[in-house]
Amino acid sequence: MSGEKELCIICAWRATCQKQFSLKAGQRCPEFSRDFLVKDKAEEAKKEEQFN
Repeated sequence: MSGEKELCIICAWRATCQKQFSLKAGQRCPEFSRDFLVKDKAEEAKKEEQFN
């Protein structure tokens, strides 16, 4: 998870999370897992460059 931001809005557990938005700045959520349905614009741009 290096360089990846742990944000509640992109977490796979956001619908059922009991800790949502309760962590202090700099704290890492031990249950965070990125939702693969939420696309990363930078990652998508890299993929497009590879195919062109």
